[in-house]
Formats: sequence, structure tokens, C-alpha cells
Amino acid sequence: QVQRVESGGGLVQAGGSLRLSCVPSGRAVYQYTLAWLRQTPGKEREFVADIARFGGTTSYADSVKGRFTISKDNNKNTVYLQMNSLKPEDTGVYYCGGALDNGAYLYWGQGTQVTVSS
Repeated sequence: QVQRVESGGGLVQAGGSLRLSCVPSGRAVYQYTLAWLRQTPGKEREFVADIARFGGTTSYADSVKGRFTISKDNNKNTVYLQMNSLKPEDTGVYYCGGALDNGAYLYWGQGTQVTVSS
């Protein structure tokens, strides 16, 4: 059985909550600033939130500030995205990635689908 990298997605009504988890390869929590990105059909993958490799400084896209919270558990090599007050426009496939020096991201999984119904 193949272990999924990202998990926790699903179908939820507007205003609801989901918690996404990502277990990247190796000890990525110590190697990269870890980010959540999302993609909808026909659009570029967009930044949602990230958390620094050391110190835990976080940053968010304006569209999710105050609603989403990124966190990580170094002992579990896991990064989370708590999503509250979900909106239909939050619908998409959510990926976790490791930030590279050239501005690109290293991805480990196939993403997890989040669908928010109105």
C-alpha cells in the first residue's frame, strides 16, 4: 500500500473546516521551508502558506489570512494546514512543497482534493 504524502482533504460545506497533513520524504522539515500550495483546473499552482525551516516563522496568502494556520511537528516530519471558515473559492488540489533557492518548489506527492460547496 502506497502511503499518501498529503491527506485530509474532502468535501465540506462553506464555513466548515478541514485539517490537511503532509509527510514529505526524508527529514524535509529540517531541510526546507515547507509550503502549502493549491491548484484549480486551468490555473497556475498558487501559494497558500509556508513555515520556516528553523524558528517557525509563517506567511500566508492574503486570501487565507485569518482563516488558515500552518504548523509542523518536527518529530513527526509532518506539516499541517488547519483551514477554517472555508469558502467555495478555496476548492482545489492542495500540495505541500519544499521551497528551493530558485523560487520553485520540490513536491513529493499527488496532492489532496479539497472541495467546498456553497
